[in-house]
Amino acid sequence: MPSLLTSIPALALAFVFLWNSGFIGAEYGLPDAGTFTLLFWRYTALALALALFLAWRRRLEWPGAGAAGHAALVGVLAHGVWLACVLLSLEQGVPAGIVALVVALQPLATGAFSGRMTGETTSARQWAGLILGFCGVAVAVGARIDWNDSGSVFGYLIPLGSVAAITLASLLQRRREVLGKMVMPLDLTLFYQSLATALVLAIPATMVEQLATDWTPRFLATMAWLIFAVSLGAYGAMWLLLARVDAVRVASLFYLGPPVTMLMAWIAFGDRLLDTDIIGLVIAAAGVLLVQNSRQDAGRSNAGVD
Repeated sequence: MPSLLTSIPALALAFVFLWNSGFIGAEYGLPDAGTFTLLFWRYTALALALALFLAWRRRLEWPGAGAAGHAALVGVLAHGVWLACVLLSLEQGVPAGIVALVVALQPLATGAFSGRMTGETTSARQWAGLILGFCGVAVAVGARIDWNDSGSVFGYLIPLGSVAAITLASLLQRRREVLGKMVMPLDLTLFYQSLATALVLAIPATMVEQLATDWTPRFLATMAWLIFAVSLGAYGAMWLLLARVDAVRVASLFYLGPPVTMLMAWIAFGDRLLDTDIIGLVIAAAGVLLVQNSRQDAGRSNAGVD
């Protein structure tokens, strides 16, 4: 296990697989609960599980207002806002392919703001990789978009909230690493993130959806996977990666999301796999490799992190 937690390639592979399995899990669970309710139960259960684990290990402690507040803000953005916006846009009738295409703007947004927020500039080669990766996503999802399938105008704007939330969360987390302020262990960090997310989601889950839930075996199994594989596994891998490499390298992994999710849907649901899915995956992977193997521009500017 120590090798998995210290190997960047292993963490990257684990992140890509576990993160994108969450979209498959959500498709299983959404028929039994609304968006906010599903997420509320998920993060309430995760917070309780982590609290019990930390109490058992005698490590459930208050890290100070600054550290706890930072974890809460990053958690609400990365867990709550990111996921809620994706699922709400689908509920508004926006085609999944368009949602995936909009969300794929996140690595480009990270590249644009990384220098200012973390002082880690994006090299020309990394920009080339980011653009190539976006082209791969466009190829993969473009063939699946039904441009005659209309959703609400508001629905098309919602995924931009996901882009803004996950971009800001990852840059805030990386900024803290760059400044040497990351002192909380991963499990304690995830506890405060999940607790804050559950508290925020409690409001729309109760007021909008009245916590209506159909407690089927399918829903319980879905919740177990989303809690342990995605909220613990995928997010844990992402935070560990952000502690080791720059935010642009981590963000580029999101380009593998749409084609990998299509492969998973083919395996899980028997969804048709198109030639463009494979072509898009190859192009996106090439872009990701270009970003991963690029050296950052020399002379990191600290002006953005003072």
